Amino acid sequence: MIKVVVSSCLLGTPVRYNGEHKKSGHPVLERWVAEGRVVSVCPEMLGGLGTPRPPAEIVRGTRRVVTPEGRDVTREFEDGARAADEQARANAVRVAILKEGSPSCGSSYVYDGTFTRTRVTGEMGIAAALLRERGIAVFSEEQIDAAAEYVASLERD
Repeated sequence: MIKVVVSSCLLGTPVRYNGEHKKSGHPVLERWVAEGRVVSVCPEMLGGLGTPRPPAEIVRGTRRVVTPEGRDVTREFEDGARAADEQARANAVRVAILKEGSPSCGSSYVYDGTFTRTRVTGEMGIAAALLRERGIAVFSEEQIDAAAEYVASLERD
């Protein structure tokens, strides 16, 4: 069975910066949880950041992560990415579904570090980039059906 890393917030765990979740409720995720296929991770929590915590964004053109007050939290984000990668490796994960837009988990865009909700398309979060670098196929919560098709193709091979 192919294991899948999933952002904890998408599974309903209140780990987001504001203490909330972004539960997906997608039937594929529900089925995968029931099958024992899901490895739940929150890189920000794994990196030592609490909940709630100040929001953070990646400063455009850098890999530096800051809060609105200018506190550099890059190390925590990098530590969390490595911890998520370790969990993925320990479970032989080949696919990830991560929260889009997050400075950890964004897979097709992140925010630009100005805290004005300005998207930087084509940029990835710290954990998403590391997982993809390690050969894990990364999808957002907007691409769960495509992820399911990919997982099915891996299991057919």
